[in-house]
Amino acid sequence: MLFAHDTEVALAAATALVNTAADGEERLPDPAALVTFLDTWEFTGSRTGDATELAEVQQLRAVLAGIWDADEDGVVGVVNRLLRDGHALPQLVRHDGWGYHVHATEPTASVADRMGVEAAMALADVVRAGALDRLHRCAASGCNDVLVDLTKNASRRFCDNTCANREHAAAYRARRAAG
Repeated sequence: MLFAHDTEVALAAATALVNTAADGEERLPDPAALVTFLDTWEFTGSRTGDATELAEVQQLRAVLAGIWDADEDGVVGVVNRLLRDGHALPQLVRHDGWGYHVHATEPTASVADRMGVEAAMALADVVRAGALDRLHRCAASGCNDVLVDLTKNASRRFCDNTCANREHAAAYRARRAAG
């Protein structure tokens, strides 16, 4: 394991959030889709379930998307801004079957602030570990999704098995045609 469990979950959730707008397709089109996303990733705390909350999360998504193309100083700038704007106050909590882990906002903070601070805390761990090279874009042609490579040998290249299988099949067909 490269990072603590809550850090890995926060990185995966941030990645999933960024990918809700990848390839020009809006996968968070309405508040109901946001509720599904939040439930899937087990975000706790207050929710309004309205269009304003959705717009704030979509704005956060755009900020987080830039991290995959930023250098270390750029990532640190985003992380610090998210922590400051979200009024981060890290504290250990335990709930819903999870052992102690870090929450850095009040449960009453907005969803976008909670999501942003959680992503920022996880990204701070990535920066501190000197592991920004673990943030990639999918290597599949035609896919612009982002990923966090948490494999032991840093070998992950594709966002999911669909892209990996498609690229491997294309390479196989190219080798067969050449030989």
